[in-house]
Amino acid sequence: MEVESSERTFDSPGKKNGGVLDRGRDAFERRAWGDAYADLLAADREVPLEAEDLERLAAATYLVGRDSADAWARAHHAFLDRNNMERASRCVFFLTLELLLNGEPAQAGGWLARARRVIPDEAESVERGYLLLPAATMTMFGGDPAAAYAVYSEAADIGERVKEPDVVTFARLGQGQTLIMLDDVRRGAALLDEAMVAVTAGDASPILAGLIYCAVIDTCQEIFDLRRAREWTTALSQWCASQPDLVPYRGQCLVHRSEIMQVRGAWLDAVAEAQQACELLGDPPDQAPFGMALYQRAELHRLRGEFAEAEGAYRHASQLGHPPQPGLAQLRLVQGDVDAAATALRQALSEPLEGRNRSRSKVLASYVEIALAANDLAAARKAADELTDIACNFDAPLLEAMSAQATGAVLLAEGDARAALDALRRAWKTSHEIEARYDAARVRILMALALRQLGDEDTAQMEFDAARHAFQQMGAAPDIARLERLAQVGAPQAVGGLTAREVEVLTLVATGKTNRVIADELVISEKTVARHVSNIFTKLDLSSRSAATAYAYENGLV
Repeated sequence: MEVESSERTFDSPGKKNGGVLDRGRDAFERRAWGDAYADLLAADREVPLEAEDLERLAAATYLVGRDSADAWARAHHAFLDRNNMERASRCVFFLTLELLLNGEPAQAGGWLARARRVIPDEAESVERGYLLLPAATMTMFGGDPAAAYAVYSEAADIGERVKEPDVVTFARLGQGQTLIMLDDVRRGAALLDEAMVAVTAGDASPILAGLIYCAVIDTCQEIFDLRRAREWTTALSQWCASQPDLVPYRGQCLVHRSEIMQVRGAWLDAVAEAQQACELLGDPPDQAPFGMALYQRAELHRLRGEFAEAEGAYRHASQLGHPPQPGLAQLRLVQGDVDAAATALRQALSEPLEGRNRSRSKVLASYVEIALAANDLAAARKAADELTDIACNFDAPLLEAMSAQATGAVLLAEGDARAALDALRRAWKTSHEIEARYDAARVRILMALALRQLGDEDTAQMEFDAARHAFQQMGAAPDIARLERLAQVGAPQAVGGLTAREVEVLTLVATGKTNRVIADELVISEKTVARHVSNIFTKLDLSSRSAATAYAYENGLV
């Protein structure tokens, strides 16, 4: 992957001097951020750095995972003293961006207001483009995506006219995110792709490149676009690997990789990635990303049956501000505390959820399962219907599969096995196509239960076997235990050597139904019914339908 040369981003003030400053500049050129940070900091302690080197120090400080706000502020003032308003505004942009990401919007707003007062606000200037970007971001975070989109669009126009790639690329990211917030997913995703193409082509400076990678991947997961999330996560991994000292994005990259591996069923690899992410983000602890990594580790512990470890990780993630639901409720469900699970998710659904599409959809999908376990069919139906409404607004196969699975589970509980099977087959097909192996295996259990209700025990057992094989490969111990219970409970016992379908036909014969009526009811041909009846007579040594009826009553089939 190509990366941008620092020559465009940070101009050298003249011929490099020798010693530690020279080494720091050279390390910055090579993107050896740890060496650049150490050498530039040492040089600054000897003699205060000039504006360009302060800018280098600020960037290196951020890229090794340290607080760079003071360095950006110093660089900003140094450029102001030289009347270089373009570079001064650029420093304010990075400063306010860091403050916003650290959850300090008041300070970010103060710096932005000050910059607008001291930097001329000329309509076509680079300075205006840079100062529009944090303003748009604050508006977006404030819950007004339509207004934010307008400001991002103005910044993009300015960036294109003055040929400033960082302004254009970040503005495209913001346009894509705000359009998705406004439910224009197709146009929004296209703008995210445009921003990513600029990043992979090396048109964005290192800090922005990492921010855009992570923001795009988060947004792709928000809209359940698994294909894009995989593609850009792979690109982010390669980008991080090219810069060994990089800290801010490597941890998030590992979390995203773990999430994708989890969906695909590669759980051992997912566990390793999540553990490495926790180690990287926890020293020193980076609150929000560390909480995200802990939640991911908790999910994998739960799925593998390591309940004590899952409990601890969920609680630690919650302490860092990451919502523990729906994972903790799923843990309570598998532990047998259905009431606690249902109460927790009802509370979660009553509150506004950050990342409304992804977060709420996951909670709804879990609540369907938990409500059905609590025999609250009305609540399960309501949650499944809302999930379907959300899925209709997105071109997202994973979300469509989740919706179809939830609908199929509710239909099965309502007793409409035929309609349930249709929905579940759609869910399995989609899950299989996008390689969501765990979801596909869980759907197969529901398909088996539907087939059993329809009397097709042979095919039901085949679905159970396929799900069992997938769970064993992943190490899904709780799911294997649940499957074994379901596979045994309610399975028809062999009677006189009859197959499950023959038992079903015998039962209908005993109720006085003709072959034509039986064929209509079982959705098979009348000729097939006749063959089943003949086989029944042969196996049970019977000669008439009345004798078959008597046999059915004597053996408790009717």
